[in-house]
Amino acid sequence: MDPLATYREVRRATVALADGLGPEDVGLQSMPDTSPVKWHLAHTSWFFETFVLRPHAPGYRALDDRYVTLFNSYYHGVGNAHPRAARGLLSRPTWADVLAYRAHVDDAIAALADDVRAGVASIIELGLNHEQQHQELVLTDLLHAFSCNPTDPVYRTARPHPAIASAPLRWVNHDGGLGEFGKRNDFAFDNESPRHRVFLAPFAMASRPVSVREWLEFVDDGGYHRPELWMSLGWDAARANGWDAPAYWLHDGDEGWSTFTLAGRSALDLEAPVCHVTWFEADAFARWSGARLPTEAEWEHVAGAAAVTGNFVDSGVLAPRAASPIDGCGQLFGDVWEWTASPYVPYPGYAAPPGALGEYNGKFMCNQYVLRGGSCASPASHLRATYRNYFPPEVRWQFSGVRLARDP
Repeated sequence: MDPLATYREVRRATVALADGLGPEDVGLQSMPDTSPVKWHLAHTSWFFETFVLRPHAPGYRALDDRYVTLFNSYYHGVGNAHPRAARGLLSRPTWADVLAYRAHVDDAIAALADDVRAGVASIIELGLNHEQQHQELVLTDLLHAFSCNPTDPVYRTARPHPAIASAPLRWVNHDGGLGEFGKRNDFAFDNESPRHRVFLAPFAMASRPVSVREWLEFVDDGGYHRPELWMSLGWDAARANGWDAPAYWLHDGDEGWSTFTLAGRSALDLEAPVCHVTWFEADAFARWSGARLPTEAEWEHVAGAAAVTGNFVDSGVLAPRAASPIDGCGQLFGDVWEWTASPYVPYPGYAAPPGALGEYNGKFMCNQYVLRGGSCASPASHLRATYRNYFPPEVRWQFSGVRLARDP
């Protein structure tokens, strides 16, 4: 595909996520870990301006030099950043100003496209993948903000989809052995490199993610109140935050459980993969089940030959759903990000890229865990078997779920 056409397609998709939102919505920030829709759309333009246009487009003139600080996220190598927790206080620039900024950057990229050197093209490709990450964050952050409103706002009405009963959970055995993992020949973030070898002992992987129905059994069995199931830090977090179910679940007395979604409040879909759980919860559930979480190498070993198909943001469903059973392991991509047992650390031989772009991933390789597979809010074209997502173990506002593993 024409690189400029790809650029335009990704950029349009980001703006389309804001269709139907009002000015009172695009500036919402519900907690320090989230950002307003308006900020996401400005920051992704800031990325292209900062790393492509300013250094590589002679004669480029910025629309507003104050945006250098306002829409910097964490790249200390290029200057100061507006405090993350205060992004929701930015009533200015307005939504119209942000859209004008995006148009200004898009025009400059289009003018540059006729004379793009290979090095610049690779930065644009990185910027498009960065933007796709923020497309998902637009949805997860907006979901959290709307969930704080007792009127249960609706982002978009749920798109109808056929109800499917989740298949019985089966265990799929794998012989293990010496395998290669990490970046192949296609695009990858730096944290997917270098390709390296790992020896895997024989293991078994669950054929699908854990369902809501199965998680309810954990809840009903007192799983959130049994300290022997939990890591000490997880137990402390559960007590401090009052966790007794996944995020967005609400117990309505005689009416039972419901959950808040991008389509508003609805009954639990018992057949769908459970989501919005922390690593601590996932680990406790695995222990309760007599199983464990897979390592990221085990997960990649299973997913390496699988096609990247599933329920992504492209479907418009915007919620996890059950899938038809297949031989082997299914639903490896889409629906929910799957927590692994692996801490987010560099692969052997990893070196961060030089300059400010080296801050993209490497400096976060501390106190976080790896998730694999993508979610119902991920663009399908963004994912691959080697993709490493990562979050702290107490985070639950993402579409994060659980797939079990065990030793034979």
